[in-house]
Amino acid sequence: MAKVSLDKPSLANCPIARSLSVYGDTWCMLILRDAHMGLTRFDEFRSSLGISPSMLTKRLGTLVDEGLFEKRRYSEFPPREEYRLTQSGKDISPVLFVLANWGRTHKSSEKDVQIPVFIDSETGVEIEPIVIDKNTGIEIGKRAIRQRKS
Repeated sequence: MAKVSLDKPSLANCPIARSLSVYGDTWCMLILRDAHMGLTRFDEFRSSLGISPSMLTKRLGTLVDEGLFEKRRYSEFPPREEYRLTQSGKDISPVLFVLANWGRTHKSSEKDVQIPVFIDSETGVEIEPIVIDKNTGIEIGKRAIRQRKS
């Protein structure tokens, strides 16, 4: 997996660069997407994604090592494990929804006949994510931003 090198001080201090060192891989993001849709088992991920077993093993290992999944044994004979989202893994869901919404808006084509739509499981209403600043309630992206050292 191509990881972002955090050797440069400006990157080592950047939360985006540090996050991309884990999430900057397409397979990791798609595995996380599927986990949020309820998949937990190796064969489920493999079937959903069409990913090679060795690639899936590496990516699941990364997600476990980074604390986004925890492995739990569900069968002793034969030994089988499932991958459950940790709180850290659950906390990435808003990013996935915002990324999916951006992709539907900016990367869709007329060939995309069946673009997945995410719906609230209780209300049945389509989820249309926005990101707001917790302190002001203002939608992020509607105003210019700048960075300051903390």
